Amino acid sequence: MREAILNAVAHRDYRLGGSVFVRQFARRLEVVSPGGLPPGITPENIIDQQNPRNRRLAEALARCGLIERSGQGLNLMTESAVRQGKPLPSFAGTAAHEVRLTLEGGVRNPAFVRFMERLGNDRLSGFSTLDYLALERLEQGRPLSPDLQDRLPALAEVGAVEVIGRGKSAKYILAAALYASLGSKGVYTRKRGLDHDTNKALLLKHLRDQGGEGAPLNELRQVLPSLSERGVQLLLDELRSEGLIRVHGQRRWARWHLSDSNVFKPS
Repeated sequence: MREAILNAVAHRDYRLGGSVFVRQFARRLEVVSPGGLPPGITPENIIDQQNPRNRRLAEALARCGLIERSGQGLNLMTESAVRQGKPLPSFAGTAAHEVRLTLEGGVRNPAFVRFMERLGNDRLSGFSTLDYLALERLEQGRPLSPDLQDRLPALAEVGAVEVIGRGKSAKYILAAALYASLGSKGVYTRKRGLDHDTNKALLLKHLRDQGGEGAPLNELRQVLPSLSERGVQLLLDELRSEGLIRVHGQRRWARWHLSDSNVFKPS
């Protein structure tokens, strides 16, 4: 709330008459200030783009200790919203003559709040706004932009998310701790899907069932439809390096077989 009001005071258009209005409702707070967003700033790029309308005023507020740094107000609001399990700050209703910022008070997912608390302040202190947004998108099952995708490996290192698969076929889900706090360990298992070793075992089983005929790559992709062609190819290459399978032919005519030492022979 403090950051929303400070933003309105620092960035409103003082060439226009009118006041900054703070409207409080049962479950939301609206801060409406004269003048639209500064040139070049939109609700979509406002996190990573800056164009202060009243730079000297923003600097004065920073020197007074009221704001940490010019342009960081929305970042702090966004990070707080994610940590508190609330919807992100919204600029719905913003027009050329006014900026309308809405802060929702209701918590969407209390279990997600507990999950963020379990990460601990030490780990959260190094998070950027993009890190928080990436977690928020994963929690809601929404697609991630390339910038947010780039944050996932670092989030995996601190235990906030888990990675499934390798290379370009890797996918990320929230850590098991979230689903444990939700009492939804089964959902976690479903979202995680088949793990790396199980995927390899399924490929081996299919090749064993085919006997001496083997199987082409497109058939093996049917065994693991959730993986890309590249993902299945990487598993096959790994099995071949372990001496468990071999390949005959090249490219579209290639067929995969169990290695001679891996063929099941009944006693």
